[in-house]
Amino acid sequence: MPEEKSATLRSDAQRNRERILDVALDELTRAADAPLSVIAKKAGVGQGTFYRNFPNREALVLEVYRYEMQQVNDTAAQLLRTRAPDRALREWMDRLAQYAMAKAGLADALRKTTSELGGLAQLGHGPVLQAVALLLNANQEAGTIRPGLTPDDFVLAIAGLWQLDPRGDWQPRATRLLDLVMDGLRAGAPGADGPPADGPGDGRT
Repeated sequence: MPEEKSATLRSDAQRNRERILDVALDELTRAADAPLSVIAKKAGVGQGTFYRNFPNREALVLEVYRYEMQQVNDTAAQLLRTRAPDRALREWMDRLAQYAMAKAGLADALRKTTSELGGLAQLGHGPVLQAVALLLNANQEAGTIRPGLTPDDFVLAIAGLWQLDPRGDWQPRATRLLDLVMDGLRAGAPGADGPPADGPGDGRT
């Protein structure tokens, strides 16, 4: 019985933590300075429970960020399982653009809570850099992009995404930018004589 009670307590604690993160993502996306008390109330947890999980705003914001970055990372592997490498890369670029615009409030929260994260660091941080490496490696092996490119090269190439205004009509400009980047990645590829990948995720439809 003690073991069952302990397992139940751990399960409850995990659910509390997940609820806090879900609510925090919504609230911080809407407003970078969303009060922690509001997040706790909407998550249905007391102040004690909240601060046991996240002792301060920085801890909460960074955990939300890490979770979201892992989701973006996981998408790369999912796309490679069902798409040709260059199609997977182009679709992932679209999803990254959507993330960047939808989570502008979270980006503001990051900048306010820590000076180390922001701008290019948001893209190059941990899991997302791993996703870029995975996609570039798959494409280089398939001969669909030019050889010798690094994840850092890619980060610099699409840095313009973070200059777009998420409150404006950003989609056409993002599509043009990412099409241009994709054309540059394909230039000089061993398989460049073949037709480019197209379809819903290619940004050309």
